[in-house]
Amino acid sequence: MNIKKQGISLIIVGMALATAWAIRGQFGHEQGAAWAGAIGALALVLVSNRKDWYAKMPILALVSAIGWGAGGMISYGVVVGYGRADNFINVFYGFSMLFVIGALFGVLGGGLVGLVIDSTKSNKVSWGALVSEMVAGGLLTYFFLIEQIGFKMTPPRSEAWAFIFGAGLAMLLHMARTNRNSAIRVAIFSALGGGFGFGFGNFLHVTGNVFEIPFNMWNVMEYSIGFFGGTGMAYGVFSSKWPVDEDAKPKNWVNRVALFVLLVFIPLIVYRESLAYEHILRRLGEIQSVEQVAFSSTAFAAIVLLIVALVLFWKLNDNNYKKNDVALFFFTYLGSYALMSYVVTGLFAGKLGLNHHLYILNIILIYFLAKKHEIKDVQKTTVQLITKKWLIYLLAILTVLAILSIIAVSYNAELHGSHNRFEFG
Repeated sequence: MNIKKQGISLIIVGMALATAWAIRGQFGHEQGAAWAGAIGALALVLVSNRKDWYAKMPILALVSAIGWGAGGMISYGVVVGYGRADNFINVFYGFSMLFVIGALFGVLGGGLVGLVIDSTKSNKVSWGALVSEMVAGGLLTYFFLIEQIGFKMTPPRSEAWAFIFGAGLAMLLHMARTNRNSAIRVAIFSALGGGFGFGFGNFLHVTGNVFEIPFNMWNVMEYSIGFFGGTGMAYGVFSSKWPVDEDAKPKNWVNRVALFVLLVFIPLIVYRESLAYEHILRRLGEIQSVEQVAFSSTAFAAIVLLIVALVLFWKLNDNNYKKNDVALFFFTYLGSYALMSYVVTGLFAGKLGLNHHLYILNIILIYFLAKKHEIKDVQKTTVQLITKKWLIYLLAILTVLAILSIIAVSYNAELHGSHNRFEFG
């Protein structure tokens, strides 16, 4: 792949998922990650210049939402605390385990996107078999690692990472067995990007706290995993060889179900868990006219989400998508997510954080980059699995994280929220 020619495409997808993942910090959990994951896939389709991928837009967004969202069940709060310790072993353990967690987000998100792209009328993915294998792999791996061996990453928190790890392995084995090498490449590069982004992001988080930078450093960490994860996913897609599916258009009911999940189900869960009256009331704390502000916020959010769903259902109803339709879906979905972030953090109470303004700046930059950019024919694509290079990349990332661990320890600062996984003395 010619990086110089396709670099803008990678940056657009990276910025899109990074912005959405930072917004996700206000909502958390699986539903927040799912909304962000869908945005990453929409950005990918937007810059692809592939008409057969435009036709699959709702399905690609849905599987990306499922893949990136599934990782939302992983608990990583304590792991972040390990990175704030004052000794190398615990800091490196924290950074490297965040690499594992970020990789688990990426491997499912990128892998499922790759499978949908690779699935054609003449070579369909056996989704029933795949899902069964992933569920079985997740359960067996969790039982073996957690219940039998007792290999726990974040005691006493949930060890759901083991289930995602098993599901990811099962997915990769299914891909290998069915000769879907391009999809494997997307999964691996998404995993490497997401893993590095999370570990590096925690280093930035620690550094910002040590030097008391007046900014939401959690958001910096979240932006990092989104940017590197999205860039890795885009690189895996645009450097791989894909079939051209002339009959790519899914059945109407398939796209409509996907749109329903994306436009109704996911926003409804986000609303119920973060934007409902009692949640807003609790989040705003003690401010003047808090009940009125909470009611205005929750009513405004409900109206906006309803309008977005109705407009996009109406505009995307013909199932004959063009690039303008992809752009409409992408910017409306991302813009409404950013607006919900403003609302949940106190828009109607006059609370306007700098990080939210940066979300808007990112969206504007993405708009101008995407407006003037269209991916050209990729000069070099491959379906080869060069595992030796991937091993080198992995070792290089772990080496960088080790160096960053040494730097973090050199700060010699006692940070709030630090934890030790391993005790000494």
